[in-house]
Amino acid sequence: FECDSKSRPPWVDKFDYIFGEVLSLCPPPPCYRYQRKYPYAHVGRTLCQPPTRSLTETQYFFVDVSTLSSLGTHYQLRISRVDSFTLHTDKKFSFTASPSQPQYFKYVFPDGVDTVIVKVNSEMTFPCSVMSIQDIQCPVYDLDNNVAFIGMYQTMTKTAAITVQVKYTHTLETSADVYVMGMLFCLGIFLSFYLLTFLVACVENKRSVDRPTVVYSKYIISYTRSLESVAGRSRQESLSSIEEDDYDTLADIDSDKNIVRTKKYLCVSDLARKDKRVLSKKYQIYFWNIATIGVFYALPVIQLVITYQTVVNVTGNQDICYYNFLCAHPLGNLSAFNNILSNLGYVMLGLLFLLIVLQRDVIHSRALDRNDLNALECGIPKHFGLFYAMGTALMMEGLLSACYHVCPNYTNFQFDTSFMYMIAGLCVLKLYQKRHPDINASAYTAYACLAAVIFFSVLGVVFGKGNMVFWIVFSVLHILATMLLSTQLYYMGRWRLDSGILRRIVYVIYTDCIRQCSGPMYISRQLITDIHCVVVFCLSRAAYGLLKTPNDFASYLLAIAICNLLLYFAFYIIMKLRSGERIQCMAMVCILFTAVVWGFALFFFFQGLSTWQKTPAESREHNRDCIVLSFFDDHDIWHFLSSIAMFGSFLVSVCLDLVKVIFSDESPFRLFGASEKTR
Repeated sequence: FECDSKSRPPWVDKFDYIFGEVLSLCPPPPCYRYQRKYPYAHVGRTLCQPPTRSLTETQYFFVDVSTLSSLGTHYQLRISRVDSFTLHTDKKFSFTASPSQPQYFKYVFPDGVDTVIVKVNSEMTFPCSVMSIQDIQCPVYDLDNNVAFIGMYQTMTKTAAITVQVKYTHTLETSADVYVMGMLFCLGIFLSFYLLTFLVACVENKRSVDRPTVVYSKYIISYTRSLESVAGRSRQESLSSIEEDDYDTLADIDSDKNIVRTKKYLCVSDLARKDKRVLSKKYQIYFWNIATIGVFYALPVIQLVITYQTVVNVTGNQDICYYNFLCAHPLGNLSAFNNILSNLGYVMLGLLFLLIVLQRDVIHSRALDRNDLNALECGIPKHFGLFYAMGTALMMEGLLSACYHVCPNYTNFQFDTSFMYMIAGLCVLKLYQKRHPDINASAYTAYACLAAVIFFSVLGVVFGKGNMVFWIVFSVLHILATMLLSTQLYYMGRWRLDSGILRRIVYVIYTDCIRQCSGPMYISRQLITDIHCVVVFCLSRAAYGLLKTPNDFASYLLAIAICNLLLYFAFYIIMKLRSGERIQCMAMVCILFTAVVWGFALFFFFQGLSTWQKTPAESREHNRDCIVLSFFDDHDIWHFLSSIAMFGSFLVSVCLDLVKVIFSDESPFRLFGASEKTR
């Protein structure tokens, strides 16, 4: 049905509907950004023949035309048959829709097909449209004021896609095969790591049994406490009554710290003087705290995303969640099951890492019980609490990332990034703990700082875009935090932040820079703090926010954390080689493998299949088809590769300082950042 008018006064048409179809396009009210006044002289509506009681029955419909103009209006009324009304699978169909002429078409599922993706592409960005999928019933809601009443709908500028499944039928074999292949592919990849780990463990166990222990005196010993004093201490004492300061080496603990930690040439043994059981208990708190945080964090998250998914299913509003609609495979009530399944790698590999750490912890504990010299006096101090926390954080990242991808949007972005900050922070703390076990941050301090980072991440997303005041405050706080951290690293914690700090700073500048120009006492530590400041403020764009605010503050802040982690890891490797220590073959293989996987993972991450920084319609312009098994998209591959890369990074931390020889007491481990020459 079409009605043409030669003049363009405002006028209204009314029809009585008695039948309805599936696909309709009309101008929606949600696209206020593109809302304009469209003058038009043509109105067209699609009417379909309703079901009749008999072949000879005559049907009638009425047309009511009215105008708000004070002048008369001439119009032409034309009725024509719609020949191309039914859509067919895998066949493109072109049509034209306008605000005054919405279109809808009919599709019937053929035999053997239970799931289809309805795709609509437009060469024009304007006007913003709505694609709606409705059941074949009357009336058809194809106007801007009623399109949201029934079915599923989403706004579009140039691209839209909705996955439709047959209702009230069992899943057919053709669709089930895709899901089964996807799940088997996912399980096969990560179970292969379990098998590979088992084989490596068997080989290492056989080599350790067959190879005799070698005495080599070039490197160092980490503990200076005598074997007799350590072995003679009763292991039946309750750990609950042990306090950290009860077992300090010297009676005058404050004097000891100030003397030992301010030496020019420090060794690991100088910062590993506290009782191993006390430190082990201290670092176990990391694991228990992050497990508690994970439980209390995950429960409301799960409840919230289930509510989001329920709202999407009930209302049919596809603009609530930012999926890759060209590769969204629903399962049950979940709209994008493939994006959830791909997060399984974080959980499985996190669990595998916990099992690896548990095995090493048990072996080390048994060696201590039989007073094994290798376990008591060789290598760097062995504490496993942070390793347990890292594995738990990786598992929680998988769980919360899966929750985020149930309905990814602006309001729940932090679910996907919170434990990323945790993982980056825990990795830095673990590297620092290897050579500084006595002065590493406590679990309470570490998690409080990470909570502050996550808090600023939320503030940045909500208030940071285009807000210069926020960026000034953030930059000032970031500079102050960097200065405090650098001071803490340089002085090994032997400094005080009190009212006399300014006086002491002026005195040091006067004595070391004005009165007598002398270099820093700790050159390596000065080097790492200088590089830290340069990299943070230049490469990680800490000052970039004052010049040009980034669109994604959460990713920007995460990039700063990753830059710090990579910086300290590179420094650790360089100082390890500079101090005469060698990197074992297993650690080198893990480093190379992890670097390659990280490279491929970042490639898929930057594909950008959707973004909640834009409107839902604009976000769908970035959607792409599946690339693996017609089930997984680029972001799913990012999940696969990043989980493997994180697992490899954790293995590097474990394998980097494995010691297989006994070291004499004459050449102790140099403390990275404290030693200026190798003995």
